[in-house]
Amino acid sequence: MPNLEHPAYPAATLLRLESLVPCRESQVSMLLSIFGERQQFTFPSIFIYGHTSSGKTYVMQTLLNTLQLPHVFVNCVEYFTSRLLLEEILIQLQNCSSETKHASHVLCDTFNDFVRMFKQAVTSQDLQDQTLYIVLDRAEQLREMEANILPAFLRLQELTDRNVTVVLLSEIVWELFRPSTGCFEPFTLYFPDYSIGHLQKILSHNHPPEYSADFYAAYINILLGVFYMVCRDLKELQHLAALNFSKYCEPVVRGEANERDTRKLWKNIEPHLKKAMQTVYLREISSSQWERLQRDDGEPGQLKGLSAHAHVELPYYSKFLLIAAYLASYNPVRTDKRFFLKHHGKIKKTNFMKKHEKTSNHLLGPKPFPLDRLLAILYSIVDNRVAPTANIFSQITSLVTLQLLSLVGHNDQLDGPRYKCTVSLDFIRAIARTVNFDIIKYLYDFL
Repeated sequence: MPNLEHPAYPAATLLRLESLVPCRESQVSMLLSIFGERQQFTFPSIFIYGHTSSGKTYVMQTLLNTLQLPHVFVNCVEYFTSRLLLEEILIQLQNCSSETKHASHVLCDTFNDFVRMFKQAVTSQDLQDQTLYIVLDRAEQLREMEANILPAFLRLQELTDRNVTVVLLSEIVWELFRPSTGCFEPFTLYFPDYSIGHLQKILSHNHPPEYSADFYAAYINILLGVFYMVCRDLKELQHLAALNFSKYCEPVVRGEANERDTRKLWKNIEPHLKKAMQTVYLREISSSQWERLQRDDGEPGQLKGLSAHAHVELPYYSKFLLIAAYLASYNPVRTDKRFFLKHHGKIKKTNFMKKHEKTSNHLLGPKPFPLDRLLAILYSIVDNRVAPTANIFSQITSLVTLQLLSLVGHNDQLDGPRYKCTVSLDFIRAIARTVNFDIIKYLYDFL
């Protein structure tokens, strides 16, 4: 007996919808009861929240497309300003009921202009007799826009006097959205995380046709037994399942085991799943590289590039700031002229390197350095000069927050703050490779 029932839609359509959204039947049933029939007015705004990979975006897209409801779907990360967001909604609305998509340029500077143009678009597209749905994915970005944007979207039905519902999709709760001045409260709907049984059912749904469903379900059961405690992201698990299935099938392909020899299959796949455990979420190697590693029985560490511990995403100039901080921490002050001054003249090696210096600076640890020395080294190693703007100083603060730099002393000292670089040599070499900078040439210990 089907779980989804609604008098406004054919049973065959609801049955197809149910097959497309496994383990989300209760949420879809709730949405169907909220939407009602096509011509009925529904809630002015709906707020759907849940953790990442809980099916919010997929369920809404599948529901609206399967039932062929007129809708506009916009990602607020992609359209990150109010003007871009409003213009994209109007552009999609123009193409809502036409089969040929012809995006015409729309200028919309204010929400008043948006309301006026929205009314015209709804009338021209003959959408007055049915509900129009505006879905704003990653809606937490609305909090970074003008203060009137979120309250206006929540009351769009009232402002336009049209049959429109705004659906907000977010990973955070409504209490973090609510403005201090108060606004219209949307209907909230929670999407819980998938349980291990749900993940087993979803991942086993699309099994390869050359293998039986039971064989693939046994593989998914093994995969979840390894990864479920550390990873419950459906997208990541789908990636891992596709990546490692060929290795699981090897004994069957070679004729060493049949599909029911679970013990042999587990022994073959176990070491490869342990390797995959090291790269969960990191994506430090591509799928083709991982497959090549499995064929060669190599270790992930043999690949050139960033290791799991040295991989960090930083802005471009923050990387150079960190490189400059490392050089300031591990190079003596008197060597700055030798390394960073282009026309420093000829310096005799006997004067430059003292005979009694036998201990490596890397063994002694990082030394503190003042801010002006850090900026001087930064200007020397960056090709184009960077003005000491507030952006550069804020990036230094961010590096301290990330514990890549440590602040020695206090900001209120007369001679200014002093810092130390806390990263390792392998870490800074990996960072330097991403900006094509040979840091070894600038380190005193490696002369």
